[in-house]
Amino acid sequence: MSGYLQDWRSLETFSFGDNPEMADRLLGFVLAGAKTATCWSIADGQQTEVGKRMVVKDGAGAPRAVIETVTLEQMRFIDVPWSFAMHEGEGDESLQDWRDGHQDYFTRNGGFSPDMLLWCERFRLIEILGEGAQS
Repeated sequence: MSGYLQDWRSLETFSFGDNPEMADRLLGFVLAGAKTATCWSIADGQQTEVGKRMVVKDGAGAPRAVIETVTLEQMRFIDVPWSFAMHEGEGDESLQDWRDGHQDYFTRNGGFSPDMLLWCERFRLIEILGEGAQS
């Protein structure tokens, strides 16, 4: 993917997940085109907005991709539909698989409630950065 005009080095950076292994696994789904959505607890704040571009880092902290937020909305965990969850592209085969995995994640990271509010983001892959790209 080329034609990216803004220098990616000026963008905010982040890694998916809560550990290096998860960051690498989820980044792999993004790079393969399978992951085009993500969510996080509203308690963690609004981390993006529609049109914002960010650099995704791998588990070692190297910049690997640029994504752009396409949609962003709030919803309760229990109200997240399969039509959103399947775009997280993490290999879940049902909404219940998605709920189980995310309940474990949120429990590890500050607490879980079926009524908890989430930020639900859809994004698009703008550019794949070469392995070993310098930040």
